[in-house]
Amino acid sequence: MIILYILSVIFIISPFLPATELPHWFFRTADFVRLQSIAIQLVLLIALLFLHSEMSVFVGIVLLGLLAAIVYQVVKVFKYSSLYPRKKPNFPSNGSVSLLAANVLQDNTEYESFLDLIKKYDPDLVLTMESDDNWENGLSEIEKRYKYTVKAPNNKYYGMHLYSKKELKNSKIEYLIEENVPSIHFEYEINDESSVFFECLHPAPPSPTENETSEERDAELMVTAKKIRERNEPTVVCGDMNDVVWSRVTRMFKKMTNMIDPRIGRGFFSTYHAGYRFMRFPLDHLFHTKNLFVGRMERTKNFGSDHFGMYYEIHHKKKTKIRPKKQLNTEDSEFVAEIMERVDK
Repeated sequence: MIILYILSVIFIISPFLPATELPHWFFRTADFVRLQSIAIQLVLLIALLFLHSEMSVFVGIVLLGLLAAIVYQVVKVFKYSSLYPRKKPNFPSNGSVSLLAANVLQDNTEYESFLDLIKKYDPDLVLTMESDDNWENGLSEIEKRYKYTVKAPNNKYYGMHLYSKKELKNSKIEYLIEENVPSIHFEYEINDESSVFFECLHPAPPSPTENETSEERDAELMVTAKKIRERNEPTVVCGDMNDVVWSRVTRMFKKMTNMIDPRIGRGFFSTYHAGYRFMRFPLDHLFHTKNLFVGRMERTKNFGSDHFGMYYEIHHKKKTKIRPKKQLNTEDSEFVAEIMERVDK
């Protein structure tokens, strides 16, 4: 019974740790495991109710604490579930681009499995993350069809490759925060009049085995957000963000850019870890400006990586009015400035 109480207290306190805004991975982990945490909290709540025939003040406080923590977490994640009401994207379209994006896992050698996915979806663009020279060689056959490429291989688990059927404009590789963590930027002509600007990211996560804090990841998202605030054309940001969409940093990213998350109302689309059903988090994202919409959106089957891939069909709306991006309030501005100060030190 003591163990049950200890676990209950842990799962009452831990969901609120990210609210401290401390960047160390210990305080950020609770953001990643909210879905799993809710399940455990429900089990603890039921166990306490069934194992106590008489209610004491202490048990009542623990039950109320669990209930409050469950409500707090459900509020954060509910809009990303398939139960959340949403309007289906049935806007008139005057151009589209399809994208298959996947963290392929550098050590994964199942190149044929991923090639099968490319053949299945036949996307206009293929984006790979964690792709090194071996992956570049393993996918070389698609270059007959995908003649236009941007390649940034490395063996540090942050390589990135882009393959396109159509010529790209203004493509470049940037290292926004860390020297071994590339991002790819380009423009894709979606119709005779408009191009879509793509920002492909894969920032390093906060974890015991990689970056001790979230400082670098948070800064890369904020640098990207600031860049997008200065642009007016249709824009897509995609990749393995190593963050969940309900974290404050990613919510701030959306607020700064005024972008849409097509996941809302469709489901969580948890992409990592592909090998463990219970320990899966939605880490691979796509955000787009309001002059675009996502029609088809699918999580791929497992191809040997620790991530599932994501397939998107992105459409340009025929008519849309883009409102100016709102000014950040003082609290938000200070939050962004604090993130940037941490990496500038």
